Amino acid sequence: MEKNGLFKSVNLYFQDESRFGLFTRNGKALTAKSVKPICPCHQIFQTTYLFGTFSPLNGNKFMLELPNCDSTNFQIFLNEFSMENPNELKIMVLDNGAFHKAKRLKIPENIGLIFLPPYSPELNPAEKIWAKFKRDFTNRLFHSIEELKKYVCKLAVELSKDEVVSICSYNYIFLSNFWTNV
Repeated sequence: MEKNGLFKSVNLYFQDESRFGLFTRNGKALTAKSVKPICPCHQIFQTTYLFGTFSPLNGNKFMLELPNCDSTNFQIFLNEFSMENPNELKIMVLDNGAFHKAKRLKIPENIGLIFLPPYSPELNPAEKIWAKFKRDFTNRLFHSIEELKKYVCKLAVELSKDEVVSICSYNYIFLSNFWTNV
């Protein structure tokens, strides 16, 4: 933040978190008629969480892999995100998860939270990012949680700004001319 207390820029972000685990996600496969596809799978219940926030305005993204989905880890995510471009006021739109509203949270001064209406994941473009990631997980077998984490990291790094804008640009976000002037 500048010395006069004003931010140099403002950006809109949509935030969500998603669980990724070793349990194999089965999906469709192309085979000859009447031939059942054979896909490698296992049922191991080890998971990790990816917290992410995405801007439909300029494609900025910030993702952090954390072991659990709770207020302690959400606080870590907020703290780390606030240090990313600290002179930017980040308006973060998110769902009504209980840990998003925990009384012990200390919201950094360069982040403002706006909550979506309850039970409306269709309004959060971040859900579409997770859907894209999870499509890549279909019929894949990971032998360790470290291997899975490397793959999630690879997907996060490869997600381009253009893809973020393309996936997250919902019409309702741009109904006001406000964002064209920011």
